[in-house]
Amino acid sequence: NLLLVEYFLAQTGKSNPRVCFIGAAHGDADAGRLRFYAGFSRFKCRPGHLPLFARTPRDLEDFVLGHDAIFVGGGNTRSMLAVWREWSLDLYLRKAWEKGIVLGGASAGSICWFESGVTDSVAGPLTAMPCLGFLPGSNCPHYDSEALRRPSYRRMVAQGKLQSGLAADDGVALHFEGTRLKRIVSSLPRASAWRLEKSGRRAVESRMPARYLGKR
Repeated sequence: NLLLVEYFLAQTGKSNPRVCFIGAAHGDADAGRLRFYAGFSRFKCRPGHLPLFARTPRDLEDFVLGHDAIFVGGGNTRSMLAVWREWSLDLYLRKAWEKGIVLGGASAGSICWFESGVTDSVAGPLTAMPCLGFLPGSNCPHYDSEALRRPSYRRMVAQGKLQSGLAADDGVALHFEGTRLKRIVSSLPRASAWRLEKSGRRAVESRMPARYLGKR
């Protein structure tokens, strides 16, 4: 998804932005961190990471606020948010957001910013979970690539277990400014986002086209 990496970095407005990777959702596993460095190092930026399972920076707030962008990796959303709250990282990330630092991520790093989302953090069926609430409504990633995502999200919205919200196919990014959805972009030519609205006992799904970032 190098097209999305390039787009993400451009939102900082900086020629050589400082970017921090947070991989707590995978327990700071080497694989996720290495993928981050491999992708982001192909562009002009200063990549780094925040360890939460090794020696964590003493002044975590200053560390977070010293970056131009923060990218959150995927994994177990429930465990990730629990660790963040233990370190008060959720509060520092809100300060970063309010300061205008670009926040983003994939999978767990997408749903975490919304009021709630669809997660596979617990073994068995997909479940609904509350998240940080920076962005309104609910979110569901992997909408086209994991067979149970679409029916599960539709059912949860219809039953009122999740608020109305947005789903995204793989390769799609939902670009918000503040709490307003500004743009939908994609690294894949036929990928889309989807809006789900509760209507009575049903969830009404509507396609939201994404702007392809590559050459057609």
